[in-house]
Amino acid sequence: MCGIAGIIGCNNPYFSKDIQGLLQRRGSDQKGLYEKDLVTLIHTRLKVTDLNHGQQPMIFSEGDFEIALICNGNLYNAQELRIELKNLGHKFTSLSDTEVLLHAYVEWQEKCVERLNGTFAFAVWENHNKRLFFARDRMGVKPLFYARRGEIFIFGSEIKTLLAHPLIEPQIDIDSIAEIMLIGPGRTPGYGVIKGIEEVLPAYCGFFYQSNPNNLQLWPYWKLEDKPHTDTFDQTTEKVRELIIDSIKRQIAYDVPMGTFLSGGLDSSIISSVTNSYFRKQSIPLHTFSVDFKDNERFFQSNPFQPGNDHPFIEKMTDYLGSTHHRILLDTEKLVDALYDAVDARDLPGMADVDASLLLFCKEVKKHVTVAMSGECADELFGGYPWFRDKTIRDREGFPWSKSNEYRMSFLKPELAKAINTSYVEERYGQTVAKTNILPNISPLERRMKEMINLNLQWFMQTLLERKDRMSMYNGLEARVPFCDYRIVEYLYTIPWEMKNYKNREKGLLRLAMEDFLPDEILWRKKSPYPKTYNPSYLQTVSNRLKETIADTSAPILRIINKESLENLLKIENHAHNSVPWYGQLMTTPQTIAYFLQLNYWLEKYHIQIV
Repeated sequence: MCGIAGIIGCNNPYFSKDIQGLLQRRGSDQKGLYEKDLVTLIHTRLKVTDLNHGQQPMIFSEGDFEIALICNGNLYNAQELRIELKNLGHKFTSLSDTEVLLHAYVEWQEKCVERLNGTFAFAVWENHNKRLFFARDRMGVKPLFYARRGEIFIFGSEIKTLLAHPLIEPQIDIDSIAEIMLIGPGRTPGYGVIKGIEEVLPAYCGFFYQSNPNNLQLWPYWKLEDKPHTDTFDQTTEKVRELIIDSIKRQIAYDVPMGTFLSGGLDSSIISSVTNSYFRKQSIPLHTFSVDFKDNERFFQSNPFQPGNDHPFIEKMTDYLGSTHHRILLDTEKLVDALYDAVDARDLPGMADVDASLLLFCKEVKKHVTVAMSGECADELFGGYPWFRDKTIRDREGFPWSKSNEYRMSFLKPELAKAINTSYVEERYGQTVAKTNILPNISPLERRMKEMINLNLQWFMQTLLERKDRMSMYNGLEARVPFCDYRIVEYLYTIPWEMKNYKNREKGLLRLAMEDFLPDEILWRKKSPYPKTYNPSYLQTVSNRLKETIADTSAPILRIINKESLENLLKIENHAHNSVPWYGQLMTTPQTIAYFLQLNYWLEKYHIQIV
């Protein structure tokens, strides 16, 4: 895990040093720089594999042929590619997967991406052709933003790296405001919110040609396609099992300390158990990590989404594994303070305390390990969320995790509300559904489930992956997500819903496939989301801070948000009745208040101009 950035078309040594400083949290172990003929490539490295080698930028030169590579991420099929490349005559000097990627590009050029299994964002400068190639992994686990200003091309792992350049001004327009208020904390795929900043889409790659009027080309190298599912139920179960075990095995890190996140839920328990089975063979103790909140047991409120506390299930699982467990307890004041660090990490207002708690959690995890595995993507693939199973929600048009457009619009200043395209959200929803690849002549239910999976992969999962990357890398922790292996995604997409819905249970197929890795209490536990605080002091603290913020008539949030609507949100007597979710299951009234705190901080800290 690393940080990358670059600029084609101009040189500025001060800019290069500034960027390396901004990327230091993503990789504090090494710094690297490539500068030649108005081209600069910047790298910061977090050492995970082959610690004594792998310095970047990595250069290959042979006669007039010269390329320089920078990469953020990992290749999980590096061993197979190394053997294939050796058979083609390539020679290696290290065990670094970066060197494998370098030689793969030498051998296959832009076609190399079709052979990669990993999570990555990388760029290759071809000095002999005066062009830059760049690519992002299929699932969008690793970020890559860019901006173009004529013949100048700037790119980086995070938005802040682009904003460091004087050509990129922190400006937002009416579409940006619509994005923040109607889509946020999600983002339209490829949209960087700040004017002129875009993100390379997952599974996309491209070329930027120096001194060429038509200098930018982008195209997809992979698409999720529906195919006939011919395997029997038993064959399907076994194939799912094989793919999951293989993905976890490939992502185990042995060169640095590694652990797993463990919530006591199905997904993290599977990953922990499979990892533990490999660790035991090498007599390595597994470290597991969970997060909780001060006084949560006292104030916990059971609800349909979170029927019980995680702690008893975590204890059951750690006893089963024999792991060294670390329970990380967060208090309210630090959680609220971390709302602002979470904005610095994401470069945008985000998932409020859902982000902040993960950021603090990762800070503590980093004290023990360099790499941790996490369970993102299982719910999207196996149909774990409530909106997959509630027919009323499932059949309703629109994003199922964000059904509050009217509520969201009510906060905007009237002149801004009038200026926003009234179908902003609906158009994006419709475009995604229309592009869903679905076989003809299937049942309406099966068609809708394919649409739901695609919506979740393209939108909801991207928000969670962005959260996981920024909050973990803010602390120099590499968080790996084995369920995001594209082979699992491809196979799961073809499986009929009736198979996934085994025993009429959420993620029933996953439970069956991995049943011998878990005790029954964990295997058949009802899904429970990421934990959040129920301590009333949290609501009180964020409410007090927002009151203080909007008491200042110069508060930047008041340029966008109607003050009266915020005052109404803060009225204690309205809290019990004003529980409209802002986003998903976790962002209700306290998190909505916190989101506005983050928005105000972002506008101020990033010197955002409205144009």
